[in-house]
Amino acid sequence: MGTTLIGVWGLAQLSPAVALPGQPATSGNVTGLVDTLIVLLLVATVVALITRRLRIPYVVGLVLAGLTVTKSLLPQAVGLNPEVILNLFLPILIFEAAINTDISRLRSTLRPILLLAGPGVVLAAAITASLLHVGLGLAIITAAAIGVILTITDTVSVIAAFRTVPVPPRLATIVEGESLFNDGIALVLLAIITTIYVQGSLTVWEGLQQVVIAFVGGGALGLGLGYLCVGLFQQLDDALSNILLTVAVSLGTFQIGQGLGVSSAIAVVIAGLVIGELGFRHTSASTKVTLLNFWEYAGFGVNTFIFLLVGLEVDLQVLLQTIPAALFAIGAYQIGRVATIYPLLYLLRFFDRPLPLRWQHVLILGNVKGSLSMALALSLPATLPGRSQVVALVFSTVLISLVGQGLSLPVLVKRLGLTTSSPTQQHRETLQLNMIAAKAAQQELASLLQSGSLPKNLYEELFATYQAQIATADRDLRDLYNQRDLGDSAHLEDQSGLDSLRRRLYLAEKGAINDALRKGLLSEEVSQRYVSTLNEKLLALKDD
Repeated sequence: MGTTLIGVWGLAQLSPAVALPGQPATSGNVTGLVDTLIVLLLVATVVALITRRLRIPYVVGLVLAGLTVTKSLLPQAVGLNPEVILNLFLPILIFEAAINTDISRLRSTLRPILLLAGPGVVLAAAITASLLHVGLGLAIITAAAIGVILTITDTVSVIAAFRTVPVPPRLATIVEGESLFNDGIALVLLAIITTIYVQGSLTVWEGLQQVVIAFVGGGALGLGLGYLCVGLFQQLDDALSNILLTVAVSLGTFQIGQGLGVSSAIAVVIAGLVIGELGFRHTSASTKVTLLNFWEYAGFGVNTFIFLLVGLEVDLQVLLQTIPAALFAIGAYQIGRVATIYPLLYLLRFFDRPLPLRWQHVLILGNVKGSLSMALALSLPATLPGRSQVVALVFSTVLISLVGQGLSLPVLVKRLGLTTSSPTQQHRETLQLNMIAAKAAQQELASLLQSGSLPKNLYEELFATYQAQIATADRDLRDLYNQRDLGDSAHLEDQSGLDSLRRRLYLAEKGAINDALRKGLLSEEVSQRYVSTLNEKLLALKDD
């Protein structure tokens, strides 16, 4: 229901015929809006059924459906509004991704993520802009803006492809983390380019000041509001109240960040990470499941409207006319991606675990564009040279990227052999699933008993049932890890599972030591020696 209301409000803003908040709305406008919403939801449902049957990414199906459903067939015209996407849809998508991010895995991949989202974005944008300036004859300021816009990776499209063909968790974390942070960096770069265009010049010192204020301020704002939300979580354990709280924090953080002139995207990312890591510790299992289900539904609903509207917004005639330029733009940003990924990730081996070359190929082809690129194109100043041509070019580029790269990415992942899993690994994951589910149920039983909602005899009976499930899974897992007569491939899979477990344990040790160091319980010298040993152990582990 929450996402449906969000979608209605968003569509009201997207349509020029619908009254804006504070203006009187006629019954005809409201009826037309509801009818349009119903049509779009039915289209999305049909697309979901077809894409599942054909095993193609859902977002690709939505875009193609939007192309076939012309605006004349809708009860009321709708279109993309950059203000709605940037201020409503974007915070929801960022927050949903952040609260579902595994902090321990994010820490282990933070260096490649920051390398790709920081210097990677700047270098790729510069190379893309140079190629567009030379190849298409665009003005330098216009080419710079497009270079930044086309550097952003759409996580939704890539992860949707990953769900059809699973990839190693660490690779998926890098893709998600890079997209989370490069959105914020791209928004800051575009703001600097806009400032240069409006003011006519910008010194290096002023640019650095703007970047530092944006990121440091955004990080501090996200930490502050995130910890405030965690404190309120300790006072509340009501699922509906917590849902309202997280919605308010996600949207409010973005708006406050814009008002303060800091990076709103980074602020929402940090707030989401803090809440996902610390806030959920103070809630019951049922409340946590309700929260995660709500945000999954919210992200799914927002993406449904965005990608349908992307298809609706693109004029087929204009698309055909701009295909040559769009193909050149795709080649330009892919050249920038290639010239960035391989050198930077080669340097990564000198201070972190290297990424396999096969993963780097996926990072390049997975450079899919999405709705944020289109929203940023629409938000460019009206006086920018060739703005209308720029918008048409970006729209066509995004559409071709979504369909072409979105459909070919699963094929590449299969060809690279990243989806194979042995029977041993599948069996181990099944046992782990049984233990995780049973322990979560026991925690909920304890909560019900403590609150007086469950009699003790029924609690003991149900608790014993789950305890038997845990004991069986624990015994089978122990036997699985103790086997010594496994074949070579199975042994490698089993070793990979152990490495993944050891990585989490080493990261937990590092976190505890750093916390004790901050509290003054340990000396710097002893702590650093132990942390250095842990870092060596982490580097020695294989990628999972």
